[in-house]
Amino acid sequence: MIIRFAGDSGDGMQLTGDRFTSETASFGNDLSTLPNFPAEIRAPAGTLPGVSSFQLHFADHDILTPGDAPSVLVAMNPAALKANIGDVPRGAEVIVNTDEFTKRAMQKVGYDTNPLDDGSLDGYSVHPVPLTTLTVEALKEFDLSRKDAGRSKNMFALGLLSWMYHRPTDGTETFLKQKFAKKPEIMKANLAAFRAGWNFGETTEDFAVSYEVLPAAKAFPTGTYRNISGNLALSYGLVAAGKQADLPLYLGSYPITPASDILHELSKHKNFGVRTFQAEDEIAGIGAALGAAFGGSLAVTTTSGPGVALKSETIGLAVSLELPLLIVDIQRGGPSTGLPTKTEQADLLQAMYGRNGEAPVPIVAPQTPADCFDAAIEAARIALTYRTPVFLLSDGYLANGSEPWRIPEVDELPDLRTQFAQGPNHTLDDGTEVFWPYKRDPETLARPWAIPGTPGLEHRIGGIEKQDGTGNISYDPANHDFMVRTRQAKIDGIQVPDLEVDDPTGEAKLLVLGWGSTYGPITAAVRRVRAQGGRVAQAHLRHLNPFPRNLGRVLGAYDRVLIPEMNLGQLATLIRARYLTETMSFTQVNGMPFKAEQLATAIQEAEDAR
Repeated sequence: MIIRFAGDSGDGMQLTGDRFTSETASFGNDLSTLPNFPAEIRAPAGTLPGVSSFQLHFADHDILTPGDAPSVLVAMNPAALKANIGDVPRGAEVIVNTDEFTKRAMQKVGYDTNPLDDGSLDGYSVHPVPLTTLTVEALKEFDLSRKDAGRSKNMFALGLLSWMYHRPTDGTETFLKQKFAKKPEIMKANLAAFRAGWNFGETTEDFAVSYEVLPAAKAFPTGTYRNISGNLALSYGLVAAGKQADLPLYLGSYPITPASDILHELSKHKNFGVRTFQAEDEIAGIGAALGAAFGGSLAVTTTSGPGVALKSETIGLAVSLELPLLIVDIQRGGPSTGLPTKTEQADLLQAMYGRNGEAPVPIVAPQTPADCFDAAIEAARIALTYRTPVFLLSDGYLANGSEPWRIPEVDELPDLRTQFAQGPNHTLDDGTEVFWPYKRDPETLARPWAIPGTPGLEHRIGGIEKQDGTGNISYDPANHDFMVRTRQAKIDGIQVPDLEVDDPTGEAKLLVLGWGSTYGPITAAVRRVRAQGGRVAQAHLRHLNPFPRNLGRVLGAYDRVLIPEMNLGQLATLIRARYLTETMSFTQVNGMPFKAEQLATAIQEAEDAR
């Protein structure tokens, strides 16, 4: 089932969707969510730009996307109906809050006649429900104004949908009791509205059928699961990486949508040795993080595309200093401020090349919300092992979306402990033992990591080119050429797993190659094409710099390569340049993730183009 809650940004649609999601997760269904909300803190009420929605796809089997089209739309006002009805297939159920369909409200969004009466919704199963009136009636015993009572209509709607789909209610009631513990009257009102919605579904004749979606018992390996969003999983991954490295975790950050939740979450975990610094701007945030890396911390800075632009000079400094630093970029629509609350994958080339000089940086990209945990640990492994800044490219779709996550056992996590420099590491011709800060590990080409203040390990750092080995300032052309090539060789030599290819028959001529958050839509689309007899191979990149060593061989094994991206073809550009392989791009930059059916059509057309 696919449910979409939609209303004004002040109607509590994100909270409603989140609570329904939490109960669905505890019930044992597989799920995927798509929150969608305006960039304004309080968007204009009753307008199309002010509509906020939350879509949830849940099933008794494994699923990969929030769904192409809602089976049920809950529209709290005319704007919500008009903004979303185009996505709703004929025959689907539409629950409408009739109290909000006033003449003025309808005119504000361009309805000349009432769509509930003019026949325009005849193709849908429409349930007109006076949600506001019913909520106010249910709360008449409380000392609340009609306006204040009406604010609980989202809880009434949540109760109704919980009845329709047999969702558990204990979790939501516990949540409301905790959230409003200091406001008992509000807490009791919300509980009453939630229970009234459930009872309305139980007693009304308008909803003659309720539905039960059984737990997805076969979809998950054995373990303990919880629902988790991408930003939360990434935050937990950073905490776990700090513990596995036995290092304090330091976050230097400036708030920016959609990355701010990571700062909020990490600030709660001082008990795990996490220190967070909310800086005055993006440059100060990464400057503090780089200082923490110099001081021996696992250092992180979080941002989105505009912040990466501001941090670029310090990222180049981190490349030159060769210190471990994680740059977490939660991508959003651009350029400039662009679409702050919408998703995009358009920072790949910025992450790859967006610095002055030759300043190579490894790039890791998670593919699902839960995978953000593992991607954070992998980025930390690379940063610590090779003494380099690392980009972690998530995006708004992963950051805000959620899915079930199996909580790993601690002994399943990799050992990330690293050895700090302890003493002299080089002997001069006269026999004197000294410390050379740029004497490299022969396998990784990483330089030693020396904690400042350690006796005998005093050394100079800075942005000017260093002499090989000694780290002294050097303007020698040959030395600069050597250092540039050595830093590039260090990145090129990073050990990453080979690219795995899903090609069940071994007879596919078409390879669908993706990266990042396109994994779910691509995989769902490939399944559809295969179910119709298509022979298609699929591969998904986690490491974008360096590429897996077998990528060239994989590309050469197929006649055609299709690369879907939420940009104008940035990975395709890199693939063509690196491997001289002609690719087909399928791109989208509308701030929304791909739909599975949309990609299935593109894959089928590419397969037929022989």
